[in-house]
Formats: sequence, structure tokens, C-alpha cells
Amino acid sequence: CERCQCHSEDKRTAILYTLLSQNLNHSRGGRSPSHQRCLCHQRRTVCLRTPHITCQAASNVLVKTVSFMKNLPSFHLLPREDQLLLLDSCWVPLFLLGLVQEMVTFEVMETPAPSMLKKILLDGQSKQQEPERMQPTLAAVQRLQCCLNTFWSLDLSPKEYAYLKGAILFNPDVPGLRASLYIESLQREAQRALQEVLQPLHPEDQGRFARILLITSTLKSIPPTLITDLFFRPVIGNADIVELIAEMLYE
Repeated sequence: CERCQCHSEDKRTAILYTLLSQNLNHSRGGRSPSHQRCLCHQRRTVCLRTPHITCQAASNVLVKTVSFMKNLPSFHLLPREDQLLLLDSCWVPLFLLGLVQEMVTFEVMETPAPSMLKKILLDGQSKQQEPERMQPTLAAVQRLQCCLNTFWSLDLSPKEYAYLKGAILFNPDVPGLRASLYIESLQREAQRALQEVLQPLHPEDQGRFARILLITSTLKSIPPTLITDLFFRPVIGNADIVELIAEMLYE
């Protein structure tokens, strides 16, 4: 969707629409059209089609992700500050890799929009409530699904998943780390183990290691807000997802 055409269409000819639009803009303090609901296909907001099923599956993957970190002695040898920095930096790609490994699929649908009349009638009440949370867009979810589909095409083995998770977790480039040199050595060790396991499994595919690392980099481009709003916000509400994961890690 290169250019939004939502507000170029002639939709303001109806008398009722005109009256309601004027009242709504007045109640919003003259909010600009760019902040109104966009009707472009790619920019439309979406939500999970079956949240009760998908959120449960996502929660199970998150628990397994935390268990992976818990069971790594080398991770617990790091200073607590470094553990939290790595957790904040890597929980999204680790979680997404868990979705791939557990073959979790999901569908989305367009977020139902309240009618303009309802917005006007409830405007006085909404001022006392928290601001409306942004919803994921269709384009963002499609990028996410594209990343997952690309990973599925690799058909990784359990050992490949394990060593790749280690290479993701021990990222020495995270700012503020105290033991960055030690973490870098752990990442090299995980990558070396991944290379060693690839040789007997895929002797004919010499470029598989580089391809895995390249595709892994796409997971790091997925924003945490998208993952939180899509999979966990219906469950945790306004809670901080990183704080919840930290509590799970140290309980």
C-alpha cells in the first residue's frame, strides 16, 4: 500500500455522515484525517481469528522459551544485569523460533471498528479511560507470517534449533553488557556447534549455515510491540511482558 487513498474517496455527501463527522471532529478537538481509521487493505488493523486457541499456544511456546534459558548453566553464570539485557533483546526472536519449532499457525481478521455514532455517544466516557491501544496492521502480520514460512522451509532438526537458539541468546552486540567478551565466546561456541551438526545432516548443502543465519536476522526485525499486541495483550492486558518473562525466569 504505497499511497493511502482512504480519504480521497467522496464519502461525505450523505447528510448523516456529514453531521456525525462534524460532531466527532469537534469532540476530538479537530483531529487530523491522518489519525482516523485507514481503509487501505494493507493498513487495516487486525486481530487473531481464534485468540483463545492461539494465545494459549503462544503462552506454551513462551514457557518453553523461558525453560530453555533456565536450563543453560552458562546463562546463569552471567551477571544478573547482563541476563536481563539479553532477555530484553532476544525474547522475541527466541519466541518466534519456538513458534516455528512447535508449528504454531494462526489466522487474523480485520479488527471490528465501532460505529461513528457509538464513538460520539461514548466520547464523554472515553475521556476518563486509558487511550485506545494500537492494533497490529495486516501488512505487519503478513511480514511476520512470511518470516515464519521461510523458516519452515528450512526444516530444521531439533539439534539445529537448540544451537541456533544459543547463537541468538548470546548476542555480544547488546549495548551495556558487562561480560560481552564471554558472551561473544558463547555465541561462537553455539555457532560452531551448529556448523558441526549441519555437516553430517546436510553434506551436500554447503550454504545452509549462512542461509540459516541470514533468515534468523529477519526474526530480529520483528518489533516486540507487534508480538506483544498480537499474542499476549489479550491475556496480560497492560502488564509489561518483559517483566513477566523475568518473573518466570527467576521464580
